[in-house]
Amino acid sequence: MIWKSVSRTLTFIRFSHTVFALPFALGSMFVAARGLPSARLIGLIVLAMATARTAAMSFNRLADWQMDQRNPRTAGRHRLISWTGAVALCAGSAAAFVAAAWAINPLCFALSPVALALIFFYSLTKRFTVLCHFFLGLALAVSPVGAWLAVTGHFALPPLILALGVVFWVAGFDLIYATQDFDFDRREGLHSMVVALGIERGLKLAQALHAVMFVCLAGFGAAAGLGRFYFASLALVLAALVYEHRVARRLDLDAINQAFFVSNAFVGLVFVVATLFVVTP
Repeated sequence: MIWKSVSRTLTFIRFSHTVFALPFALGSMFVAARGLPSARLIGLIVLAMATARTAAMSFNRLADWQMDQRNPRTAGRHRLISWTGAVALCAGSAAAFVAAAWAINPLCFALSPVALALIFFYSLTKRFTVLCHFFLGLALAVSPVGAWLAVTGHFALPPLILALGVVFWVAGFDLIYATQDFDFDRREGLHSMVVALGIERGLKLAQALHAVMFVCLAGFGAAAGLGRFYFASLALVLAALVYEHRVARRLDLDAINQAFFVSNAFVGLVFVVATLFVVTP
């Protein structure tokens, strides 16, 4: 019974999608520390990431509770846990995130409400702006900057370049993902670039955004002084992005879902392995 409840909660917040943002936080952490920081700090950063994302996803489910019931793709979400349970999950996760930030350092603690505001705000943006994809990117871009601040206690250029790359990466794959809800979003009057531009032009924009993301990853490597292995690994990132866009052009929803998860998880894996390799003696 307990495991079933846990399983339903993890499905409710799409916990498996944590693999998208976490690698960029870990890679930023490795580069900031020029190796592995203490086990305590690694644990706190992972805890902060997991609780922030859980708070953000549960808030998203609450904000879209009625809307999701009208969307055939998401109609079953509200049956996974109760409204009260979702509120408790959101509040408890947000509190745990602030506590983790407090345990890391004073700057992270001071900025924790700002981070929560950013990740919560995304859930409202589809109601009034086609730039909602970029706000989702901004929400995930908090992670590499936060990890850098956790290690160093100050801002620097490399994590900001990396965060910009995350914005464009997420906005691009969210455009692809949004093709699944094209008819529903248009019928409900929701805003997205796919609705505004049409599916074909929306997918072309996603390609352009991922091209900018690739440039940002190279810029991060240059600004952080990473070596040849890092830049060579970007070829694998490029291959994963090309695969994702080739699948997206087929407009097969099942294939898009598979490519969305596999290719983006692979991008994160390559990034975190490359950064750890180049900074570890």
